[in-house]
Amino acid sequence: MEIIKATKLKEKPADQSKLGFGKYFTDYMFTMRYNTEKGWHDAKIEPYAPVSFDLATTVFHYAQGIFEGLKAFKNEKGEIRVFRPEENFKRMNRSAERMCIPAIDEKFVLEGLFELLKLEKDWIPTAPGTALYIRPTIIATKIALGVHASTEYLFFIILSPVGSYYAHGLAPTRLLVEDYYTRATVGGTGESKCIANYAVSLKAGEEAEKKGFDQVLWLDANEKKYVEEVGSMNMFFVIDGEVVTPALVGSILPGITRKSSIELLRANGYKVSERRVSIDEVIEAQKCGKLNEAFGTGTAAVISPVGTMEYKGVDYVVNGGEMGKITKWLYDTITGIQTGRLEDKFGWVTKL
Repeated sequence: MEIIKATKLKEKPADQSKLGFGKYFTDYMFTMRYNTEKGWHDAKIEPYAPVSFDLATTVFHYAQGIFEGLKAFKNEKGEIRVFRPEENFKRMNRSAERMCIPAIDEKFVLEGLFELLKLEKDWIPTAPGTALYIRPTIIATKIALGVHASTEYLFFIILSPVGSYYAHGLAPTRLLVEDYYTRATVGGTGESKCIANYAVSLKAGEEAEKKGFDQVLWLDANEKKYVEEVGSMNMFFVIDGEVVTPALVGSILPGITRKSSIELLRANGYKVSERRVSIDEVIEAQKCGKLNEAFGTGTAAVISPVGTMEYKGVDYVVNGGEMGKITKWLYDTITGIQTGRLEDKFGWVTKL
């Protein structure tokens, strides 16, 4: 793996409290390319810079692309801490298989990522609630038209220092239950982290935002009956003391934070059910006073409390519009493990 040093470095953001999300990018990126003759090759860490593409490049026309999202942190000792990176690259290969993209060597790209992080360690913010966001991506780069899998690809990793995903931080979110548009179907690409999934969610998201909501809560495409996920998060409900999350039926992304939350909850004595949960069940639980909490999980927001859900024009308030005890405990525990404030009993963190 070649390392090409930059001749000039960028000025880093001065105020870590105003990072926002995905606005700043570091000095370097990791890249490698694929073709059928050489396989994955030409791996390098090089200065972050724009890349030129022919207008006939496959990804622009057929959306053959996938990505991942994970975070790195730095503790008081200056150690770099990466949360469950091997899970992200396992999932990336599952997405690659679904999208007819050649598999990557997970161990090799992890090593490339670690070298990149060591080089960019001064970009990792340390203010509370901040992290260095990591975006691995693969796109089809063959120059040709015609509906078929590409034979050439670009893999890259870029880094961005970030603050809270939502501008309001940990304040409970307002969700609009979407009963017209659909995001994914069983047998489609919903369980893969492919770029097209996010494009199809934009229309509903924009309409929800105009109405004052933070995100859309998607229902299943077939019956518009079962809760699936939020645009950037998996969904959890606490119903009469039981933690319930929609089962992975093929149209829901298997989130790393979702998986970690389930493992943490079960290890600490909570009853967790992975099953199909209807929106009618959720609404009925709220009406009966049994909907104790609702929250989303995802890399970007980590744990996000839900304060209000609107369904068919009616607002349903959860836990008085406040963050619940389980939600707060999960947020504090996961972020504590990520940053080193709490012991990592699961071996989830890789230290550099």
